Amino acid sequence: MSAENDNKPLEEVKAPEVKTEETAAAPAATDAAKPVTSSSVFSMFGGGAKKEKKDEGEDRGDNSGSAKAQREAAAAAAASSSATKEEEDQAPESEDVHFEPVIHLTEKVETKTNEEMEEQLFKMRAKLFKYVADSREWKERGTGDVRLLKHHDNGKTRLVMRRDKTLKVCANHYVVPEMKLSPNVGSDRSWVWNAAADVSEGEPEAVTLAIRFANSDNANQFKDAFIKAQKENESLFKKAEEEEEKEGAKEETKEEKKEETTA
Repeated sequence: MSAENDNKPLEEVKAPEVKTEETAAAPAATDAAKPVTSSSVFSMFGGGAKKEKKDEGEDRGDNSGSAKAQREAAAAAAASSSATKEEEDQAPESEDVHFEPVIHLTEKVETKTNEEMEEQLFKMRAKLFKYVADSREWKERGTGDVRLLKHHDNGKTRLVMRRDKTLKVCANHYVVPEMKLSPNVGSDRSWVWNAAADVSEGEPEAVTLAIRFANSDNANQFKDAFIKAQKENESLFKKAEEEEEKEGAKEETKEEKKEETTA
């Protein structure tokens, strides 16, 4: 009994020491095993690397966000600079400035063409040529409307043609009975005639003219109007010649009477 009692406290005392060591060693072992276990487990399943990648991703997100902000700022700056350039390129708005005219035009200047007292009998678009004897070739005088104009007072009809745009006269002569329209060689839409006194250049000039139309129908219409004007002018020119002869006879009789009185 004594021996059991003596051993019991020893066991009880010893047991706590062992337990204390075990308990002291257990935390140490637990502490030692804990990081190994956690690191091994995370390394096996990519835990540690994943965390580092997450951090890198966060850093990368911060960097991408700052880059995006920089890009937006650069785009805004470029847009503002382009808008400023456009504003500079645009002409500045000028003030509404009013200037008083130095010369006041009170009268309209009317341009006379000597056609105000004439009636248009015929009009057709055509191209006119003039024969040059020196070089023996046809030269173009212009393209425009050829017209037959009849004067209201004397009733005479003349042929007038003006160039397009410039309206410069390229043919101007009376349609006299002596003129004869001849068909141009190898063409059914062109006519040739001689004018003894064409005044398109200012002074009367004997010229040989040729006119070409778009088609033969237009050419025939011109011929009919030309011949009709010739017939009407024939009687008018005969009357004018007769009147001139009478006036000439009167002048001769007056001169004869003066000579008789002086003698």
